Amino acid sequence: MDAKSVSDWMLAQIEKEGCIYQDDVVDRIVRAKAEELLRENSDGNLVLGTTVLNAFKKLTPDSVVWVGPDRYWRWRVAEDEPGRNARG
Repeated sequence: MDAKSVSDWMLAQIEKEGCIYQDDVVDRIVRAKAEELLRENSDGNLVLGTTVLNAFKKLTPDSVVWVGPDRYWRWRVAEDEPGRNARG
């Protein structure tokens, strides 16, 4: 498992479900014993590492947004402001 395969899987899940939660991606990476793709945030939680985030951003530069409060990615909609982050 590498950053590209994770980002490809993330996109496939969004295509199937409409969104994907960070916790689901982290769980998949941990089960695959690929913890090198993760990092620990300031709260001590495992989150996606930079290599995965960069690969996913390259794959979905304008089509997907991050909803920070709920920690998931979803398709961009017309109401979203420019940039990668969305309100909900």
